[in-house]
Amino acid sequence: MTPDAAPRPLRRPPRLPSWAGRNFQLLTAASVITSLGNSGALIAAAFAVIESGGSATDVGLVAAARTLPLVVFLLIGGALADRLPRNQVMVAANVLNSASQAVFATLIISGHAQLWQMAALTAVGGTAHAFFSPASEGMLLATVDPAHANKAFSVFRVGMNGANIGGAALGGALVAAIGPGWVLAVDAAAFAVAASLRSFLTSTGNVRSEPGGGMLRDLGDGWREFASRRWLWGIVVQFSVVNAVFTASEAVYGPLVSDERLGGAGPWGLALAAFGAGTVGGGVLMMRWKPRRLLLAGTLSIFALALPPAALALVLPAAGLAALMFVTGVGVEVFAVGWMLALHQEIPGDKLSRVSSYDWFGSVAMVPVATALAGPAMNTLGRPAALWGCSGLVVLLTGAVLLLPEVRQLTRRETSPVAQAAPTPVPVAVTALGAAQPTAKAPSGGSGDGTAVAS
Repeated sequence: MTPDAAPRPLRRPPRLPSWAGRNFQLLTAASVITSLGNSGALIAAAFAVIESGGSATDVGLVAAARTLPLVVFLLIGGALADRLPRNQVMVAANVLNSASQAVFATLIISGHAQLWQMAALTAVGGTAHAFFSPASEGMLLATVDPAHANKAFSVFRVGMNGANIGGAALGGALVAAIGPGWVLAVDAAAFAVAASLRSFLTSTGNVRSEPGGGMLRDLGDGWREFASRRWLWGIVVQFSVVNAVFTASEAVYGPLVSDERLGGAGPWGLALAAFGAGTVGGGVLMMRWKPRRLLLAGTLSIFALALPPAALALVLPAAGLAALMFVTGVGVEVFAVGWMLALHQEIPGDKLSRVSSYDWFGSVAMVPVATALAGPAMNTLGRPAALWGCSGLVVLLTGAVLLLPEVRQLTRRETSPVAQAAPTPVPVAVTALGAAQPTAKAPSGGSGDGTAVAS
């Protein structure tokens, strides 16, 4: 450096936007970490059953074992999440998930896992998820500034779904290379790290508007909020079937087709990674696109969920299956962001977790039935016919929900600068309207997770 050379100014790290507060950053980081682990664990659990000599029915029963306690405990989880600090509920659930996955991994690695043990440990994970999901969704919705909700929800889901890309691709490769047990061990570690991050969350102040009363009263208040909105329960009824058949395709038929016809776990991991890439693309799209009719745009995009079962029925090559999974991911994300915006816009802040629990409950209630019956249905009808049935039900139910005027007419409300300071969403009466959704409403493989918010 010459004596007269001017020193270069130090570059400051880029500042995060004002709406990305501490809670939002912690929620996003923790969800990215668990998405990395969960997307690989989904593949690992299915192939753990297959490699232990399990049949298609066994794969479906283990998948159902996770969803059944999720259905049983969801409403209790929603009521507790509106009574207790949501951040504490989330941490406790993550610790339980970490412990159950660690034991699952140990049994698989040691070679002593039995079917009943795998089902029981999966059920423990489902129980934890039942308490986590309403608390997590309520926490996220109450954290986001209404004026920036579209971008915030899109950024959150891009980060979460981006992790699914690497997690699914890496998970499929690791299952093939070193076995499913080690992938489950990674998932256990991911839950432990996420629990640590979420322990730093601050409470969103989810205090009930009316003190007193017990849990039954809380559940009654949540039910009235849910049932008064026809667009809400109409879409939840739709997804009670759509999520069920999509999850059966993803959790049971997909791994079997890949194992028997496509070459093993790797191609299925690639397909799930392509789905994740599609959700990232859909999230990026929704950062810029703000459809005025939130649910109409989202519901039309759900027709894409009929594509993967059809591709598996036709046994498309891995590249074709991955391409259709990408398109499906885009469609799921268009719906998911619109759905979260509808909830954020229409549901009172102190009832978010209870409404979310009814949403999740309705949307996953049929999943354990579908996964448990996937094997017998395949044995009775044949796998192609069972897959075409899944595809047809998606088209039929999605077309039916479009008959509801509320689904076609619910519109986005622009938020004024004054309203940006509101700490929680403000309920607004909508003529003959109402709202809510869950897993793909991202498929849980949640959200789905999906869900809406991944654990």
